[in-house]
Amino acid sequence: MVILVTGSSGQLGQAIRSVAGEFPEVAFHFADSSDLDITDIAQVQSTFDRISPDFCINTAAYTAVDKSESEPDKARKVNVLGAANLASVCLSKNTTLIHVSTDFVFDGNNDQPYSEEDPTNPAGIYGMTKRDGELEIQKIMDRHFIVRTSWVYSEFGNNFMKTMLRIASEREEISVVNDQVGTPTYAVDLARALVEIALSGKTVYGVYHFSNDGAASWYDFAREIFTRTKSTVNLKPIPTSAFPTPAKRPAYSVLDKSRITSVFWIKIRPWQEALAACLGKYTS
Repeated sequence: MVILVTGSSGQLGQAIRSVAGEFPEVAFHFADSSDLDITDIAQVQSTFDRISPDFCINTAAYTAVDKSESEPDKARKVNVLGAANLASVCLSKNTTLIHVSTDFVFDGNNDQPYSEEDPTNPAGIYGMTKRDGELEIQKIMDRHFIVRTSWVYSEFGNNFMKTMLRIASEREEISVVNDQVGTPTYAVDLARALVEIALSGKTVYGVYHFSNDGAASWYDFAREIFTRTKSTVNLKPIPTSAFPTPAKRPAYSVLDKSRITSVFWIKIRPWQEALAACLGKYTS
């Protein structure tokens, strides 16, 4: 099986590369933005002509949530046009598209985990462009898996876990919001799940949710990081109102994973267990 991974220099792309050796039956081709600009359909076409992938896992995205509020055209170009380009070429090449999306497609007003059937209602530009990218894919082709995830972190790239560890080494006190609830997702666990979908041979196309198991606030997440690293930093909970950002964050974005576990039999570990594994790699 040949799998093309776009956005390979990003956090999730690097995570897929890190587990590629676990899947010897797959020939992976990794393309970052310098190899493949997904907003350029001619580049997409020539890459697919050369590689002839059975699956394309699209991890390329404009993910700067706050910056997207002042750069909506840039966000739209990558998250909507890029997704549409990949879908169009996948359709012409008989390639199945696995596209990664986000909890930001929801407004965060739920009080129970979001299912794939819940209506989307993004509160900001980033979520809007990711939602519109999903719609483009659904309009263009049937052979797709859209996998929404949340609060991604890992030993790769820039993320909340690494930011917390860095700040804790520089300060004695850190304030973190405690009224936004979601689920941290270890990028390596997500990476394995995406490849397992491709290898499953199943054609139950559509939208799926994946994160680690459980729920936490950002404060809970930070506290677990510091507890497991035996940090002595003074961690203080604060409300979102005390930490204003250009883009509104969902107050609640826990995802219901029952569909992905029942269709693909993917085992999902608790977020605390996944965090411990990640910290073990990052701090060793």
